[in-house]
Amino acid sequence: MNKTLTRNDLIEVISNKVGLSLNDSSEMIENIFDFILTELESGHDIKISSFGTFKVKHKKMRMGRNPKTGIDVPIKPRNVVSFYSSNVLKSKFK
Repeated sequence: MNKTLTRNDLIEVISNKVGLSLNDSSEMIENIFDFILTELESGHDIKISSFGTFKVKHKKMRMGRNPKTGIDVPIKPRNVVSFYSSNVLKSKFK
Protein backbone atom coordinates (compact mmCIF):
# COMPACT_ATOMS: atom_id res chain seq x y z
CA MET A 1 0.00 0.00 0.00
CA ASN A 2 1.41 3.41 -1.02
CA LYS A 3 1.37 6.17 1.56
CA THR A 4 0.75 9.74 0.48
CA LEU A 5 3.56 12.07 1.47
CA THR A 6 2.07 14.96 3.44
CA ARG A 7 3.26 18.44 4.33
CA ASN A 8 3.95 17.22 7.88
CA ASP A 9 6.06 14.36 6.49
CA LEU A 10 8.16 16.90 4.58
CA ILE A 11 8.55 19.01 7.71
CA GLU A 12 9.76 15.99 9.70
CA VAL A 13 12.25 14.95 7.01
CA ILE A 14 13.69 18.48 6.79
CA SER A 15 13.89 18.66 10.57
CA ASN A 16 15.70 15.31 10.84
CA LYS A 17 18.09 15.75 7.90
CA VAL A 18 19.02 19.39 8.42
CA GLY A 19 18.73 19.50 12.19
CA LEU A 20 16.20 22.32 12.35
CA SER A 21 13.38 22.44 14.85
CA LEU A 22 9.94 21.38 13.65
CA ASN A 23 8.79 25.02 13.81
CA ASP A 24 11.73 26.23 11.71
CA SER A 25 11.26 23.38 9.22
CA SER A 26 7.55 24.18 9.00
CA GLU A 27 8.26 27.86 8.38
CA MET A 28 10.80 26.98 5.67
CA ILE A 29 8.38 24.65 3.86
CA GLU A 30 5.58 27.24 4.08
CA ASN A 31 7.89 29.94 2.70
CA ILE A 32 8.90 27.72 -0.23
CA PHE A 33 5.29 26.88 -1.07
CA ASP A 34 4.23 30.53 -0.71
CA PHE A 35 7.04 31.64 -3.02
CA ILE A 36 6.11 29.06 -5.67
CA LEU A 37 2.44 30.04 -5.48
CA THR A 38 3.20 33.76 -5.69
CA GLU A 39 5.43 33.28 -8.71
CA LEU A 40 2.85 31.12 -10.49
CA GLU A 41 0.14 33.70 -9.76
CA SER A 42 2.43 36.35 -11.29
CA GLY A 43 2.65 34.32 -14.49
CA HIS A 44 6.18 33.04 -14.01
CA ASP A 45 7.26 29.47 -14.58
CA ILE A 46 9.09 27.67 -11.77
CA LYS A 47 11.96 25.46 -12.91
CA ILE A 48 13.62 23.25 -10.31
CA SER A 49 16.79 21.81 -11.80
CA SER A 50 16.84 18.00 -12.08
CA PHE A 51 13.22 17.87 -10.91
CA GLY A 52 10.85 19.66 -13.25
CA THR A 53 8.94 22.79 -14.23
CA PHE A 54 5.63 24.17 -12.99
CA LYS A 55 3.74 26.27 -15.56
CA VAL A 56 0.38 28.01 -15.59
CA LYS A 57 -1.63 27.17 -18.69
CA HIS A 58 -4.70 29.10 -19.79
CA LYS A 59 -7.50 26.86 -21.04
CA LYS A 60 -10.06 28.43 -23.34
CA MET A 61 -13.80 27.97 -23.08
CA ARG A 62 -14.89 24.73 -24.70
CA MET A 63 -17.95 22.59 -24.97
CA GLY A 64 -18.16 19.42 -22.93
CA ARG A 65 -20.79 16.75 -22.58
CA ASN A 66 -22.47 15.53 -19.42
CA PRO A 67 -21.88 11.76 -19.69
CA LYS A 68 -24.98 10.97 -17.67
CA THR A 69 -27.47 13.07 -19.66
CA GLY A 70 -25.61 13.58 -22.93
CA ILE A 71 -26.34 17.32 -22.81
CA ASP A 72 -23.68 19.70 -24.14
CA VAL A 73 -22.47 22.15 -21.49
CA PRO A 74 -19.91 24.96 -21.73
CA ILE A 75 -16.73 24.56 -19.71
CA LYS A 76 -15.53 27.95 -18.47
CA PRO A 77 -12.09 29.29 -19.34
CA ARG A 78 -9.62 28.80 -16.52
CA ASN A 79 -5.99 28.68 -15.54
CA VAL A 80 -4.45 25.39 -14.46
CA VAL A 81 -1.01 24.48 -13.12
CA SER A 82 0.88 21.86 -15.10
CA PHE A 83 4.01 20.01 -14.05
CA TYR A 84 6.56 18.80 -16.56
CA SER A 85 9.16 16.45 -15.13
CA SER A 86 12.80 16.86 -16.10
CA ASN A 87 14.69 14.25 -18.07
CA VAL A 88 16.72 13.48 -14.95
CA LEU A 89 13.53 12.71 -13.00
CA LYS A 90 12.06 10.70 -15.87
CA SER A 91 15.23 8.60 -16.13
CA LYS A 92 14.82 7.52 -12.48
CA PHE A 93 11.60 5.68 -13.38
CA LYS A 94 12.68 3.73 -16.46
